[in-house]
Amino acid sequence: MAAERYEGLADFVKRGRGALAAGPVALIFAEDEVEVESTIRHHAGLGFRAIVLFAPEALALAGEAAELVHRVDWDTRAEGAVTAAVNAVIGAAPGVWLYTCYNAEYLFYPFCETRSVGEMLAFHAEERREAMLAYVVDLYAADLGRFPDAVSRETAMIDRTGYYALARPDPATGHPRERQLDFHGGLRWRFEEHVPRDRRRIDRIALFRAKRGLRMLEGHVFDDEEMNTYACPWHHNLTAAICSFRAAKALKTNAGSTFDIADFKWRGSVPFEWSSRQLLDLGLMEPGQWF
Repeated sequence: MAAERYEGLADFVKRGRGALAAGPVALIFAEDEVEVESTIRHHAGLGFRAIVLFAPEALALAGEAAELVHRVDWDTRAEGAVTAAVNAVIGAAPGVWLYTCYNAEYLFYPFCETRSVGEMLAFHAEERREAMLAYVVDLYAADLGRFPDAVSRETAMIDRTGYYALARPDPATGHPRERQLDFHGGLRWRFEEHVPRDRRRIDRIALFRAKRGLRMLEGHVFDDEEMNTYACPWHHNLTAAICSFRAAKALKTNAGSTFDIADFKWRGSVPFEWSSRQLLDLGLMEPGQWF
């Protein structure tokens, strides 16, 4: 299906069913113009059957990137805008694998250099899994003097250490939920005084199969609790990583934090190699039983 532009979410749900006919489908939410084209190209290279870009009407996009996406005019910064869009797509595409991310974010999964996202999800589905946990691994420029918005793909750094998990309590019982954890680390941990408490988690259910009645909730979790688990009861499953400039960009463009941060580098910083092997070696994603 040729890429097309839609005048809002309702128009896309009405006319864009062809883009959602077969998955996996990537839903990319552009909050600004930073690295939108590289985000599109990266995910196109992973083998998504379709890429849907939700972006403000004024965002400029041309050339190859424009040809690769189905574009939906959408105020991505409005309260609840991402959740509303995802839930509308879920309702329009039952049975289809979906993926969600923002601009300046890049999906990695085990062996992604040689295996397509469709192959990976086919294996995951064979293990009777309908969702996949992804860790948001913060990227940041090595030199904030040269890159004041903290975004530089060529000099990107990541934290090799400083990640941890806490039990996720069930509000109804106060007991930990089975096979669910709240994961923390990266810039949201090191600069937590500048990050609201409800935005400090780095876990996200980023890949999932749509089904009738399913709803995504705030915080990138779902109303089906089994879909929020990191593994099935009998063994470890695949997990993925979303390498993201989003936190760094926010911390350096927000007036409340930018002057308090002279550098993101610390003793745990290492150059990002843009490879799944580095992320596997650092324990930032899990191959499960997939080899």
